[in-house]
Amino acid sequence: MNHVSSGQPTPSRWRRIFWILASAVLLTVLGKALLPELASMGKERVALVRVEGPIVDAQETVNALHTFGQDPLVKAIVLRIDSPGGAVAPSQEIYNAVKRIRNTDHKTVIASMGSVAASGGYYIAVAADQILANPGTLTGSIGVIMQTANLEQLLEKIGVQSVIIKSGRYKDTGSPFRSMDDGDRRLLQDVMDDVHRQFIEAVADGRSLDIADVEPVADGRVFTGKQAKDLLLVDELGDLRDAIMLAAEISGIQGIPPVVEPSKQFSFRDVIASQIFGFVPAVPVHMGSNLMYFMAL
Repeated sequence: MNHVSSGQPTPSRWRRIFWILASAVLLTVLGKALLPELASMGKERVALVRVEGPIVDAQETVNALHTFGQDPLVKAIVLRIDSPGGAVAPSQEIYNAVKRIRNTDHKTVIASMGSVAASGGYYIAVAADQILANPGTLTGSIGVIMQTANLEQLLEKIGVQSVIIKSGRYKDTGSPFRSMDDGDRRLLQDVMDDVHRQFIEAVADGRSLDIADVEPVADGRVFTGKQAKDLLLVDELGDLRDAIMLAAEISGIQGIPPVVEPSKQFSFRDVIASQIFGFVPAVPVHMGSNLMYFMAL
């Protein structure tokens, strides 16, 4: 006996329709992601490396710079800086990495300043071939800061006594559990002055200025991008696109260049942290009594 079809799709047909639609969506997404890369395959390009937020570690940025420095298709690098600075040593490590890109890999590096590129952020920028800032960028802050707290009286009020056992006169210099004496202060000031001098020398070298010309503006003050240009601390006023086009022009790339950025591995931890802490202003996690090239505003 023949059964007449009701015309209703069977479950198996629904599954086939679902997988066809899902495959179409997947191919569309992959196409949008891969077509730009396929279109620029084999073409000379500009790499974009971002330094954002307080500088507390240099490894990720240094690795990205090294990777692009070794890539024969990358003819220039734009260093996008949106940072108030941070710890001294990581700032110097990124500075040195930029210098290696220029001197060893012989590639153009353009620094592009965002909302703020101050202190350690500016230290990094002076290693580049040219610096572009927005007119309202906050930059400069050429100085060093070390912060600590004296909790001695607070501990006394709550009946807690600090016990320190040390070898060496200055081993607990900067401790929050005792007052700083004149010897401690002189010692730390000598250290600060030396690190400050390193900053001044880096600016003078990077900007082709005499140290005597840098010293008057190296008192920790901040400047707008427009003021910094007048003081020869930046080269031109312009945004990120201007920096990319300048990098392409200097490195001999015709027209609008393909732009590549470091690939970042997906991390559930980063996603969760951004959702939980994304609204909290970023602050250096290594403040303590560490030396900081940091804009303390």
